[in-house]
This record gives sequence, structure tokens and C-alpha cells, in this order.
Amino acid sequence: MKYLFTLIALPAFVFLLTGGAVHAQEVKLEAAFDSVMQKFSAVGASVAVVKEGKIIYNHSFGLKDLDRKTPLKNLDIFRIASISKSFSATSIMQLVEAGKLSLDDDFGDLVGFKIRNPKYPEVKITLKMALSHTSSLNDSQGYLNLDLINPDKNPEWAKCYNEYAPGTKFNYCNLNFNLVGTIIEKKSGERFDRYVENHILKPLGLYGGYCIDSLDSTRFVKLYEFQTASRTFTEATSAYAPRRKEISSYVMGYSTPIFSPTGGMKISANDLARYMVMHMNYGKAGNVQLISKKSARLMQTPLSSDEDYGLALRGSKTLIPGVSLIGHTGSAYGLYSTMFFEPKKKFGFVIITNGINATYTGDFPDFSRAAINVLYDYFLK
Repeated sequence: MKYLFTLIALPAFVFLLTGGAVHAQEVKLEAAFDSVMQKFSAVGASVAVVKEGKIIYNHSFGLKDLDRKTPLKNLDIFRIASISKSFSATSIMQLVEAGKLSLDDDFGDLVGFKIRNPKYPEVKITLKMALSHTSSLNDSQGYLNLDLINPDKNPEWAKCYNEYAPGTKFNYCNLNFNLVGTIIEKKSGERFDRYVENHILKPLGLYGGYCIDSLDSTRFVKLYEFQTASRTFTEATSAYAPRRKEISSYVMGYSTPIFSPTGGMKISANDLARYMVMHMNYGKAGNVQLISKKSARLMQTPLSSDEDYGLALRGSKTLIPGVSLIGHTGSAYGLYSTMFFEPKKKFGFVIITNGINATYTGDFPDFSRAAINVLYDYFLK
């Protein structure tokens, strides 16, 4: 279904401080943020701001559903796309700490079939290479099932590898993380979605997950792809496909891409910000030490000479001019998600939009760049 875009003017949100006083700064903020929404024809956006390690602001702008003109709310959940990779990497670090695997293990040995670049058959591809996108794998054959790279299943398996040697260059690859998800199952004995729920979401008190049927569907935010020629939005109806038939015949350690460890997490901006605080505090949130400080620092440390990327977390020195940040982005089905933080000064931002007229400057959508700078200017500059 297509929707002609018109920005709906919603009543200005007034944030009440103790005693009922109106915080004039936040009224200004929302006017400025509304201007960014209009400039990029945004359908809706949820944001959360962390300062001094605590969420100080959480608000939703625009619409959750264009058809019904339903306002977006803070408790609504989005499929956040590639920020999901950090949940998979966090799970791996837990298993490393439990002594169930090593980052230097052979990736193929962990997955259960040979994973070697045919141009460099003697070079071991490690789990660490996969987590940092330096494995030499690519998505040219797709990434939605493991048969694509299994030599026994696909005669074109060699196309899944780049020309250069493993460990020498960065190439962003979703297949890496769907394979990582199978390793989590093999080493934990738990289905991927349940592992993340039991070992990350529940300990942190977060609502979210990878399995559609485990979540309240009334909280799903509809996602919309912008059609430039007609300036209309088309609903991405497959964003929350339950895939019940595939799950009914699930094979542990092989069917894992059904849940998309590379991009399938569904969560609100507020709860994603609470998860971000854990990484900001080097693995700790409140009284919960989810991963060790050593593991958290490793995730945040670049492992490639040609890209500021660690283990499913990347650096940015350009998103906010003059400010070094760590985090990740995501984009799929018209959604654009941004999660970035500064671990030393203990501030960070989550911004998720369910549909924009996307233009880019460098690696980041112009909407995300403008939105994060508005929040930074009002709350931290």
C-alpha cells in the first residue's frame, strides 16, 4: 500500500519537571527536532538521550502507522536492523568468558562445515575475523541461509569469498553474523532468540527479542520505504514476518538465519538506550555485569587498519563534529537506526525512524546526522 506523505502536526510535548515547571529548553528542542522531521519527510522517530550514564530524555515524534494516523509512543518497538549485530557479539563474549570457545577458533570448525577462502585455503578464518568483518566473506550470494556458503549445498559457494586474504581487509558482511548466530546455538545449547532473551534482555530488564510470536504485535512500529519519484511511502509488510512454518521445522545450529542474528532484534528506543548504557559502562548496568570490562573494551577496539570497527561496534569522529563516538547504525525496510555513545564522558543517543526521505553524507543518513546534532546541542554542548 502506498501513502502520499504529509507531515501531521502533533501537539507539542511538554516535559514537566518536579513541581510542574515547564522546561523551556525542551520545548525548543522539540521545535528544532520537528524541523528535522519535516526536512526529511520523516514518518516517525523515537529518541533517547543518556547523560552521566542515565537516560534523561525519551520522546517519540510523528506516526507509528500512516494508515491509521496512530501517534508513535515510547513503548513501541522497531526492528532495529544491524544494531542487532552487537547483541550477537555480546552473546559470543559471554560464551568466550564461559570457556566454551575462543575468538581465535576456526570459524568453519565452530559452524560445522569448511569455511575457507578458496584463493587462500591455508589461511584460517577465525571467529574474531567474522565479528570484525575481516573474514573475506561477502553477501554476493545472499545471507538468509547457511546453504549459500556450504560447499556440500551450493556449487557457487566460492563466490561468497572476496579476492583478498582473510584478516587483511574490512568488508561489511551480514552473512558473518548469521553464521555467528549458529555458533551461539551450538555452544550454548539454546535457540538463538532464547539465548539473547535469557542472557541479555532479561538480566537487563529489557523488553524485546528476535522471535515475532514472543512479542506483543500491537507494539510493532510499521516501517515505510520512501519512493523518490512519487514522493510516497510504501509499507514494508515483510519487516515483521513471523516465519512460523520455518520455525516449526527448526534445526538447531543451522536454521538460525530465520531469526536474523545480523538484523532481527525488535526493541524500543528506550530499552535500546538502556542496553547501550551497559556497553558505555564497559559491560555493566546497575548491579548486572553482563560481560567483563575486558570483553567490552575489546568490542569497542578497532581491529581493522582500514576501518574503525571492532566487534559489532564501530567508531565515528564525524557524526558529531569534533566528538569521538562508539556505536552502530542499522537500515532495512525504510527504517534507520542510530546508537552511539561516549564511554568516558558517559553520554549517548538512540534515534530510530520508521521512514524518511534518505539522503547520505558519508556513512550516515543526513537525517540521523541532523537529529543527533540537535540532541547533542540541546543536552550536552
